[in-house]
Amino acid sequence: MLEIGTLLLLLLPVFPVSGELQQETEQRRLPPPGKLDFGYVPAGVYETLAHYEPGPIGILFHLVQTFLRAVQPNAFPHDLIVKLAKDKFGAIQTEYQKPENIVLTLQAIYYEIGFLVCAAVGLLFAILMPLVGLFFCMCRCCDNCGGEMHQRQRKNADCRRGLLGTLLFSTSLVITIGVLCSYASNQNLSSQVKNIRRLVNSNMRDLHTFANDTPMQIDYLISQYATAKNKVIYDLNNIGPLLGGRIHQELHKEVHPALDQVLNMAGAMRETREALENVSVSLVVLQEGTGKLSSDLSRVRSSINRTLSHPDCHDEESDATTVQLCSSIRQSLPQLQIGANFTRLPNVNSQLERINEVVKTDLSAVVQRGFSSLNDTPHMVIEQTRSVVDSVQSLVDGIGNNISSFSKVFPVQSFLSNYTIFISHAHAKIEDYYPEIDKIDFYRWIGCIALCCMVVLVLAFNYLGLLCGTLGYDKHASPTTRGCISNTGGTMLMAGVGFSFIFSWVLMGVVTILFLAGGNMEKLVCEPFHNKELFKVVDTPYLINPEWKNFIPGYLYNDSELELTVESLYSTCKQNRGIYSAMHLDKIFNMSSYLNTTVFTKDVVDKLERVKIDLRGIILLEAEGKQNLRDFSEVGLSEINYADYLEEVNKGVTEVDLLSFTRELESQADLMPRGPLQTALKNHVGTLQQIHRQQVLPMEQTMKYVRARSALNQSIRFLERTASDLSNKVIAVLDAVEAAQYLISQNVTLLINQETRKYTATIIGYFHQYIEWVKASLAMEVAPCKPFSNILDTAEIMSCSFLVDSMNVFWMGLGCSTLFLLPSVIFAVKLAKYYRRMDTEDVYDDALENWN
Repeated sequence: MLEIGTLLLLLLPVFPVSGELQQETEQRRLPPPGKLDFGYVPAGVYETLAHYEPGPIGILFHLVQTFLRAVQPNAFPHDLIVKLAKDKFGAIQTEYQKPENIVLTLQAIYYEIGFLVCAAVGLLFAILMPLVGLFFCMCRCCDNCGGEMHQRQRKNADCRRGLLGTLLFSTSLVITIGVLCSYASNQNLSSQVKNIRRLVNSNMRDLHTFANDTPMQIDYLISQYATAKNKVIYDLNNIGPLLGGRIHQELHKEVHPALDQVLNMAGAMRETREALENVSVSLVVLQEGTGKLSSDLSRVRSSINRTLSHPDCHDEESDATTVQLCSSIRQSLPQLQIGANFTRLPNVNSQLERINEVVKTDLSAVVQRGFSSLNDTPHMVIEQTRSVVDSVQSLVDGIGNNISSFSKVFPVQSFLSNYTIFISHAHAKIEDYYPEIDKIDFYRWIGCIALCCMVVLVLAFNYLGLLCGTLGYDKHASPTTRGCISNTGGTMLMAGVGFSFIFSWVLMGVVTILFLAGGNMEKLVCEPFHNKELFKVVDTPYLINPEWKNFIPGYLYNDSELELTVESLYSTCKQNRGIYSAMHLDKIFNMSSYLNTTVFTKDVVDKLERVKIDLRGIILLEAEGKQNLRDFSEVGLSEINYADYLEEVNKGVTEVDLLSFTRELESQADLMPRGPLQTALKNHVGTLQQIHRQQVLPMEQTMKYVRARSALNQSIRFLERTASDLSNKVIAVLDAVEAAQYLISQNVTLLINQETRKYTATIIGYFHQYIEWVKASLAMEVAPCKPFSNILDTAEIMSCSFLVDSMNVFWMGLGCSTLFLLPSVIFAVKLAKYYRRMDTEDVYDDALENWN
């Protein structure tokens, strides 16, 4: 144990090689998101399965354990054993008269009372059986105690003989079962002894695996620094998309709305020019159409006036109806003119010329240059952080060199070589004991077989006696005339009785000794081991050394206050966790004194905090663009009289429905008497109908005019909306651009610092992920100490499951058989009277008839 502890201490510096890289915050952000994948620590497979399944004989194991719990129902005497262990049994032996020692003795007796009672019964049996046998023999020699060769005749003799035979046979069966259980446990122990070599070899191979895999696992931990390093270098090489991208993303939230407003204004410029062009073209088209129509209507109106100057319309001799009709026609003539007079509307040529000058400057292109300048933020970050990135990369390489070189400080391989030599030497010594173990087991097996043969000899006489007595019995024969076979059966039964007296005390003595040894081993060692009560005794503070609270850290580290107990060590190794956590090596070897990661990461933080990013080179909107916006506000849209335009657009082609007017004129002409006047008015009707058909209808229905009026209407309304508060809108857009430009040029430092801290935390997060992974790997995967708990489990299997359980079943079976020898003796003695040939018998006058 000392050598193993020493070798474990030699191994301690190995595990914290990277274990103290554990003092940073964990945060990683990289595309794509997720944790660093360090893979799985390579681990060998431990082949020892420290678990024992006894098979069918396990039923007997549970049976004897139940019996022992009935014999000894008291709880494990933790306090008593601790007091005895602290006293080392010396004071009780030398000063047993002291009250406290008497109390301890009484407590021990109370705990052992069940075993003591059973042992007393066994000793009493072992002492009395040979004495009783001696006196019984002497008594029979004196023709007493059934020794007289005379049998009284009874009417129920057959019934008594049958009952005694049945009882003896049943008793023999019980004895047979007991001796078979003893034989089975004896064979089980011998077969399990052969498995000891396999278990020991398996444990030794696991110890070699432990020693061989540990350096490989440590090298893997060190090599995985490259994973974190490569990710750090990747992020440093991509500082533009990562840091610059974050800065650009945040600026974009503020800048994009302002530039969008400029783009909207550029679109408004283009739409304004299109609207002015539509107004200009539509106005020309409508002016041409209404000009000719107005001329024709004016000519027709003049012609009708001349026609109405006819004497028939004025002479007093004329028809009154005609005069009245002429007067009515004359009054309606003012309606005969165009409705919408587009010729009176001023053109928009001056505004169109000015907007054409404005749109010569491509404001959208200017805005796109602003966007491009903003999108160039990642490249600007790359250029301005090049020196810082190079210095951080050099520092990262230095950290890797320190980690790699640190593992060479300790000669791990030589330590493990010594450890392997020790294991091999210990294994060789154990191999030397195997012949002795086999020899001892052989003698033990012979001894147990001899004990079983004692019982088997008695059983042989019992079964042969029953067989011969039953087969040779003749109910018609008198006691004095019984046959030879029947007499032989009775003699064999008496021989079995004799051997029972001879062997019983030896058997019971052996049973009592094995019972005391095996029962106490089960109750004081095996059962407490399973429920861990035994660990609590061993872990009792100041038990082994009055100056050590916990003896393992006190012995190994000279620090008994460290919470490292046998139970915690066993439980941790049972879970196959690393020896680093099981032995609390982090409390002993503080790697911060050798490899202080905080210094390295602090240097990384210091260098990244030196990042200075100047974004004043970003120009969102050049002066040309700003002037273009101002020029747009001065195009003169507010000078257009939109009310006049909308008024003319909403009017009809003519002031009166020309077709209705023509029909009315025609009806009035029809009422006049025939003559030149009627004829002239009829001609005017035809002219008006022709004008309506050739000019008015096309202007109302032809798409050219319809579209012109619609375009004029829509364009005027759009221009009216655009002109509404245009100057203030342009000023608002310019103010938004100026605010965004000020943010980039003067007020972006806070944003840059915030994003730089996030980027730095990401870089440090990679180190921390490596640190935490190393820490978790050391605790869970590196040098898993399952072989050490397996050694203890194997020792428990060999001592309890192999030896104690088999020994307990042996004494239980042998003891049961021995106890039943007593009733066997009684039944055999009584039954022998019915099988043996008697010297004398009872004779009655009617005896022959009754006998027959």
